[in-house]
Amino acid sequence: MTISPLVQQLKGKLIVSVQAYPGEPLRHPETMAQMARACELGGAAAIRCQGLSDIAAIKGRVDIPVIGLWKEGHEGVYITPTLRHALACVNAGADVVALDATDRPRPDGRMFEETVQAIREASDVLIMADCMTIEDIRRAVACGCDLVSTTLSHNKPAIDTTLDDGPDIPILKAATSEFPGYPIICEGHIHTPADGKLAMDAGAWAVVVGTGITHPTSLTSWFKAALEA
Repeated sequence: MTISPLVQQLKGKLIVSVQAYPGEPLRHPETMAQMARACELGGAAAIRCQGLSDIAAIKGRVDIPVIGLWKEGHEGVYITPTLRHALACVNAGADVVALDATDRPRPDGRMFEETVQAIREASDVLIMADCMTIEDIRRAVACGCDLVSTTLSHNKPAIDTTLDDGPDIPILKAATSEFPGYPIICEGHIHTPADGKLAMDAGAWAVVVGTGITHPTSLTSWFKAALEA
């Protein structure tokens, strides 16, 4: 596999996910762009964000790569679920498009592999595969995705509850062992610098941190719970 220069520059680095949930006071493109710029100043190597307005606003504010996605719905395949969503993210300015890499049914009827092929035919954008299982990672690698991520691993049915307090190190180690040198990104439940270092030491190409940096509501609730315990 040929690794793109953009992906090469992410090796050993921090990617920050800048997202706000519907109904939250921070959910505004300009606010997300300001947050992204603040993260860039703190040393983020790339920004991951969702929604066309946020992608466009953040792309216009930062000098680092933007990983864009479009969430629609809350169940099943909702991270950039169709080719239409992916190409819209490209048009909004995403340098990398992230999409669900599971084999679950997609709204437009395409399989994951078909979606990847169609994106390749329509654009030269890089593709990040958000995976739930090692089988998803294998599927993404076989398709030639530029990066694969453990984004959805905590959503597995009958998940090992020991994973709730940190990143999914077992799947990360399995993936990096099976695909040495491949850009395997660790994302999910990385809430502290120690969590990030643990993932990096386990072989992650880069780590994605969202809630632990850019979601003050959650951060406040963690402090509140600790103080009241």
